[in-house]
Amino acid sequence: MSESIEIGINGMSCGSCVGRVERALASEPGVTSAQVNLATAKAQVTFDGQTDAAAVIRAIEGAGYTPVTQSVDLMVQGMSCGSCVSRVEKAIGQLAGVLQASVNLTTQKASVTFLPEMVTLHQLHQAIRGAGYEPQQAETTGSVVDTQDHEGRELRNRMLFAAALTIPIVFISMGKMLPGLDTFFTSIMSHRGWMGIEWLLTTPVLFYAGARFFRSGFAELKHFNPGMNSLVMIGSSAAYFYSVVAFLAPGIFPAGTAGSYFEAAAVIVTLILLGRYFEHIAKGRTSQAIKKLLSLQAKTARVIRDGEPVEIAIESVVAGDRIQVRPGDRIPVDGEVEEGQSYVDESMISGEPVPVSKEVGSEVVGGTINKNGSLVFRVTRIGGDTVLSQIVKMVEQAQADKPPIQQLADKIAGIFVPIVILIAIITFAVWYLFGPEPTLSFAFVTGVSVLLIACPCAMGLATPTAIMVSTGKGAEMGVLFRRGAALETLAKMDTVVLDKTGTLTQGRPELTDFVVMEGDHNEVLSWVAAVEAQSEHPIGEAIVSAAKAGGLTLPSVSGFNNEPGYGIEAQVAGRQIHIGADRYMERLGIGLAAAEEQARALAQQGKTPFYAAVDHSLAVIIAVADPLKEGSVEAVAELKSMGLEVAMLTGDNRITAEAIARQVGIERVLAEVLPQEKAEEVKRLQEQGKRVAFVGDGINDAPALAQANVGIAIGTGTDVAIEAGDVVLMRGDLRGIVNAAALSRRTRSTILGNFFWAYGYNLALIPVAAGVLYPVAGFLLNPMLAAGAMSLSSIFVLTNSLRLRRFKLDQ
Repeated sequence: MSESIEIGINGMSCGSCVGRVERALASEPGVTSAQVNLATAKAQVTFDGQTDAAAVIRAIEGAGYTPVTQSVDLMVQGMSCGSCVSRVEKAIGQLAGVLQASVNLTTQKASVTFLPEMVTLHQLHQAIRGAGYEPQQAETTGSVVDTQDHEGRELRNRMLFAAALTIPIVFISMGKMLPGLDTFFTSIMSHRGWMGIEWLLTTPVLFYAGARFFRSGFAELKHFNPGMNSLVMIGSSAAYFYSVVAFLAPGIFPAGTAGSYFEAAAVIVTLILLGRYFEHIAKGRTSQAIKKLLSLQAKTARVIRDGEPVEIAIESVVAGDRIQVRPGDRIPVDGEVEEGQSYVDESMISGEPVPVSKEVGSEVVGGTINKNGSLVFRVTRIGGDTVLSQIVKMVEQAQADKPPIQQLADKIAGIFVPIVILIAIITFAVWYLFGPEPTLSFAFVTGVSVLLIACPCAMGLATPTAIMVSTGKGAEMGVLFRRGAALETLAKMDTVVLDKTGTLTQGRPELTDFVVMEGDHNEVLSWVAAVEAQSEHPIGEAIVSAAKAGGLTLPSVSGFNNEPGYGIEAQVAGRQIHIGADRYMERLGIGLAAAEEQARALAQQGKTPFYAAVDHSLAVIIAVADPLKEGSVEAVAELKSMGLEVAMLTGDNRITAEAIARQVGIERVLAEVLPQEKAEEVKRLQEQGKRVAFVGDGINDAPALAQANVGIAIGTGTDVAIEAGDVVLMRGDLRGIVNAAALSRRTRSTILGNFFWAYGYNLALIPVAAGVLYPVAGFLLNPMLAAGAMSLSSIFVLTNSLRLRRFKLDQ
């Protein structure tokens, strides 16, 4: 059985970095797949068997990058001997993602090092509590708590340090060449003296502020996998060491070529650090949706202990606790209301601004806001099991998932850098051999410019940043993308297949007709309702509700049997009862001729006719109507206006199905389809060349959701359907499909725009950097401008992706 591990990685900067880490991870024994996301800076590693976090960390470090870990100290109450220590260490160590756990009996403290992507403080508390001890609030003792803030601060400080030294370097180098200023500079010091000052100022810029490029660049070259850091390292080092040699031994250079490029080396590092810092800020904004969701989690809860409310840390809440929520409070965890009545703002999970009424028996969700009444509820789910945690997990998984277009981009980036280095070498050789005098200067400038202009940062960021922003935006809208690839696939759909019951309709049928052909009306209704009470089918619930509303007592039932897709049978009051659709009656050999005309009339009214037989004799015609959901008609119309073909798939008989289809404006109807045949119908459409999105909400929809190119599950449906779907609509409103489709199309167009810019930029400017315009226009691209242009390319891609945050709902 496969297991997965998720880990944060610092130091990656481009698609070739992604490829390098993926290859290092994939080479570890037992690893079946490794996916690395540049925008989230995380790796998802799947093992064929038990996970090995230590091996993952070794592989990442071996590739030249830094794995993100976290260390905490937890106070543990109740330990009294060495076996207590062993028990706590074992309980913590069994959590996937814990790297090391050390417990000290004397200090009553547990020191834990773990992967923050996999283990939460709440899980650590629960593990200790499960071992029979009581944990106290954690104290952070090491490693990275907020890696983004840490890296951002370091980038900013290094960039400011580099800029403070680079500005005077540029002033000196430019001043020596500007008419009027050159005499001022030479009156103070000779050109060689100023060149020495530039050397002194440039050295810390390169080897302190730009140390990250050298560390990562050497690691890349050591593994024969050059990447962006290699390009920056080679380009800036070339400018630096060329200038050092020109300063120390100018006589070895051809006449006119012993120039100083210290300012180019310093500006290259400073501009790329500036670009990285802006990238970091923009990437932080792309993940704001996750931060916003996490901020919805309450930090404390008012738990009722001994009849009195006591405020405790959320980590200390356990399932079964009774929690008091006052007006205006945020509900801390999921539960079921036991006392009180109020309205709760659930917009954070549904996107619906109208508060929802809550009373005894209602479910409440952690992170939602209680409005005007006081509630007491019993905790049903805590920690990672809460709805909010599941939403966060879904969004994170979607952001980590790699669509086909991103896999292609990473492969291209992996081979792009070696090709660029080859182009740079060829450019240098051509200019040196065939260029004008001074050939060495021209060859040097063009070679370095090619190296710097071609850094593939923008390529690596083009897809993941757009996926991050759009999945976060989708979560705000109540549309959860469980897989990032679903965004790309949904944008290409041409056919939407809608399940009827619970998707187009409310899924809560009402009994409209109960026409008894043999026997007493109330007696037969009580028999039928008694059998249906054993079933979980919504139609059965409608019949039971009608019987109870009539004050009927339901007799006992024996021998209950359910035949999926056909009907049910049981013994009631000594009678054999069969209830089901016309195909069930026909299979049993029960004639329907007497009911045929009435059944047709009911079906034409959009009602679902089915039958009950008593002792193998037709006894009653039953009809129910399942009202359409609000927004179904509008959703179908909008999907059709987007150029999508809309079809309906249902197990109902054709006449009833077509009546419902007419009401919502659907022309293509696939009726009388058994549950196991739904996936086959979807497959049949795919074989006709259709790209199919299937929308459903029931257990019997799960195979079809999995078979479709994109499965869209209604979040108000069953857990199985939600797990099978690629996209989850948190509300039952079908207009969410329109928003999901529109968002996916906008995302795909953004990704394509990003790629057009990233690849077009490289393809267009590499020849310019190589000097093809020089013979025509006398223009050569300065290495400093090349470095600045490369950084601007990445920033453009990021800001273009951030535009998705302004995506507007259609409703």
